[in-house]
Amino acid sequence: MKLFYIGIFRNSSKPSRELCAAKELSSFSFFERKSIGEFLTFFGTTVSERTLPSQRQSVEENNYIAHTYSRSEGVAGVIVADKEYPIRVAYSLLNKLLDQFLTQFPRGQWADGEVTLSFPELDSSLLKYQNPQQADSIMRVQQELDETKIVLHKAIESVLQRGEELDSLVAKSSALSTTSKMFYKEAKKTNSCCIIA
Repeated sequence: MKLFYIGIFRNSSKPSRELCAAKELSSFSFFERKSIGEFLTFFGTTVSERTLPSQRQSVEENNYIAHTYSRSEGVAGVIVADKEYPIRVAYSLLNKLLDQFLTQFPRGQWADGEVTLSFPELDSSLLKYQNPQQADSIMRVQQELDETKIVLHKAIESVLQRGEELDSLVAKSSALSTTSKMFYKEAKKTNSCCIIA
């Protein structure tokens, strides 16, 4: 799972204009980075232009997916990630960043002209959200639940194995009388009936 690009665009008029962006291209060779950076900007511009206000869409291109959220205020956020990146996390990040952007930059600062704004939250979010399980609280809770479920399954399996071992010990024991063995079997049968109901 990898995030490559986060951009915020003015898409109220055509062509769409990149207002601010952050890119993580360290996984590409030095000589490819400029071309890939230009492709990401072009991809983001095109997708943000074609996303209607108040809509979200994901567009797949080769091994990349652009998740776009266009707001009614005339801005759109674009995240370009690999195919494994969780969609829910991408859209929650876009929503959060667009809220912060619109709070920090009123429409008058970006609506007209060719402006490029400094928005350091993009860079910090790009780094933080490289690992979505750590950055997103719902994914973190889901991961903890999955780990707890595994531990519980192992505990239940070991309890069942111990129960089977106890059954075999009771059957093999010569020290217990026939009456004690019958009592054990009946008690076990009664307990298992009660547990199922």
